[in-house]
Amino acid sequence: MNFFPQIRSKARLLLVFLSLFSFVNKHLLSSIAADVKSNQVYIVHMGKRQHDEDIQLLKKTHHQVLATVLGSKEASADAMIYSYKHGFSGFAARLTATQAKTISELSGVVHVIPNQLYKVQTTRSWDYLRLSSHYPTEFVQKSKLGDGVIIGLIDTGIWPESDVFSDEGLGPIPSRWKGVCESGEQFSGEKHCNKKLIGARYFAKALEAEYGQTLPFNTTENPEYLSARDAIGHGTHTSTTAAGSLTTNKSYNGLGVGTVRGGAPQARLAMYKVCWNLDGGVCSGADILKAFDEAIHDGVDVISVSIAADMPPNPEFDAKNGIAVGAFHAVEKGIVVVCSAANTGPSAQTVQNASPWILTVAASTVDRSFPTLIALGNNWTTMGQAMFTGKDTGFVSLVYPEVSDLDYPRDCKGLAANSSAWAVGKVVLCFTSEFSHGPSIDDVAWSLRKTGILALIVAENPSRSLHSCPDNLPCVQVSYEIGMKILAYFRSTSSDAQVRISPTKTHDGRPVSTTLAYFSSRGPNSFSPAVLKPDIAAPGVNILAAVSPSELELKNAFAFMSGTSMATPHVSGIVALLKSLHWDWSPAAIKSAIVTTAWTTDPSGEPIFAEGEPMKLADAFDYGGGIVNFNRAADPGLVYDMGSEDYVKYLCAMGYNNSAISLLREHSTSCPSKTPSVLDINLPSITIPNLRNVTTITRTVKNVGAVDAQYKVVVDPPFGIQVSVQPDILKFNSTTNTISFSVSVFSTHKVTTGYYFGSLTWTDGVHEVRSPMSVRTVVTLSHDG
Repeated sequence: MNFFPQIRSKARLLLVFLSLFSFVNKHLLSSIAADVKSNQVYIVHMGKRQHDEDIQLLKKTHHQVLATVLGSKEASADAMIYSYKHGFSGFAARLTATQAKTISELSGVVHVIPNQLYKVQTTRSWDYLRLSSHYPTEFVQKSKLGDGVIIGLIDTGIWPESDVFSDEGLGPIPSRWKGVCESGEQFSGEKHCNKKLIGARYFAKALEAEYGQTLPFNTTENPEYLSARDAIGHGTHTSTTAAGSLTTNKSYNGLGVGTVRGGAPQARLAMYKVCWNLDGGVCSGADILKAFDEAIHDGVDVISVSIAADMPPNPEFDAKNGIAVGAFHAVEKGIVVVCSAANTGPSAQTVQNASPWILTVAASTVDRSFPTLIALGNNWTTMGQAMFTGKDTGFVSLVYPEVSDLDYPRDCKGLAANSSAWAVGKVVLCFTSEFSHGPSIDDVAWSLRKTGILALIVAENPSRSLHSCPDNLPCVQVSYEIGMKILAYFRSTSSDAQVRISPTKTHDGRPVSTTLAYFSSRGPNSFSPAVLKPDIAAPGVNILAAVSPSELELKNAFAFMSGTSMATPHVSGIVALLKSLHWDWSPAAIKSAIVTTAWTTDPSGEPIFAEGEPMKLADAFDYGGGIVNFNRAADPGLVYDMGSEDYVKYLCAMGYNNSAISLLREHSTSCPSKTPSVLDINLPSITIPNLRNVTTITRTVKNVGAVDAQYKVVVDPPFGIQVSVQPDILKFNSTTNTISFSVSVFSTHKVTTGYYFGSLTWTDGVHEVRSPMSVRTVVTLSHDG
């Protein structure tokens, strides 16, 4: 079956996430459209569906709108790809730039979005988070491990036969569920769904329309299934982490042996496949929006989206994005949306999925390492990190190319199978960095796996994310410092240098420290700097979970993966537990509980560092509130709640007009005569990107603890910043469960600074409700005289 053509490198320019509702005017839309091909997929967003609108009538209306521009019903039917009719109103269609411009000017159209492509962002972690049978708590037991909660994942599909999707011991499917299990290639809805996997759908029409039908499925390079079955393994992995059933004695070839389970093992799963096996996992924005539409209709409680861009946002496309649009409507329905922060760190302003209604997740390590012994011929030994499960190499020749040319590259990324005869039967030492050009180390190793090279010792910037190299060609990672010591030994030998590499071991617990992953995208938020992003961090490095058996030629169905993709379902699982405990909490309340109760030291009390150049102490732009802590989030004491009106204030503050905002909602909406400040949006964090004079902001907290609670404020001000809070004591009772307070902030700096970080915490002696603070002083230059 033919499907999509090979994705060209130019298409990567479209892999950007865009902030919702930065409404593009018609002139900018025209200039953008002029740069893309004349007939492509566009998403026409017509706002929120009215409760009394008949779905079939709504679909007919979409066709009529399209026919008005295209000239006939037949042309409309041919161009239409999707009708969005459940959570919101709109459609996706093949249009020329001129047609898209015309539709954007019609009454009732919020905006027209050029379709874009997205990328997937690719055990011990639950022990680390104190959420396992080793750490039984009152709240874990009360949550019933997520029983009754439905988690929808928008991803690459699922491998239903895996043991982690067993429904043994589960009760009936929740009666509110309205979804389906859609049959397709190698996937039977009747056979493969059960009381654990209760829904499965797939969406590819927009990607097919964008790229034509020239790539056959089931080729050597791109095995795929036109169904909800997962050919990549990514969706199976994230589903396992979010809500996989408990399975014991699982490992990757003997590494990381233990129990694999999801954060909410009693929760139900629904898979919405939108990402396909091209270039590691490509997803169309129109397909993603359709998945949101169906998930809202089906009755999910949580939507987990491990999809983001693989590059910083492109200002040329700073318009709208399908994930943010879909998430907005989902949150309006009370559904929590959890998204990955992206894998483009450690540079600043790379965080994606930055809308305030989204819970955005960064990736951290856990207290697990994979030490691999390296012994040199001079009796010096050191430890690298790898996933080498083969046999001990014994002492063999160590080589390093002293002359840098095409045949003997010094950078690991320059190694090539057609010029590797010099290294056959030997271990190669090489150096690399994030700034080196060429393929990834993983791709290099897989291309060399049949050449006879025994192993690579890869010297690079310290990172706990391990390379996914073939087992017969391990990649042992060492720091530059260790790499230079090995090189010094190599140069000191007058005869053959020798090295021995032993199989990898697994080490859990101390002294392994927690760090923010090198790849995890960082703040500040480039779309709306006063909105802190990311919101939270969770384990996302070397996470063991189920995968598709065909993935990377694995002999088993479990593998380690790293990425903010892996961190996201950790938080989605915890959200499911919180929903089970607090069904009446809004998405904003759940987000607040998670952000304000997070660990800012690791679970053993040690500082958290952020990997980078150089490594530094982590701050709010690395991990938001900190590392997620379910047991504290279950009983946060106070929450910063928000509803639809708060998000309207945000849209007003960002400059969106009344008519555009009204179309998003069920009724007419007007912005206040005085434009609200983004600084006053009731977020569980405080970020002031441009502090010039005294700035006063307001927040409101809701008591969700003891009725007669009393809280006092504790401020840890950012360096050089004075903070005053009024009132500084909050007294709650049976008639007062919400209280507002003001925070006045003043800078003592005499020059423009970078960001400094601190916190504002409310405490009653039992709870600590901590809001991260980040403040940048801006001193305006005088142009007088």
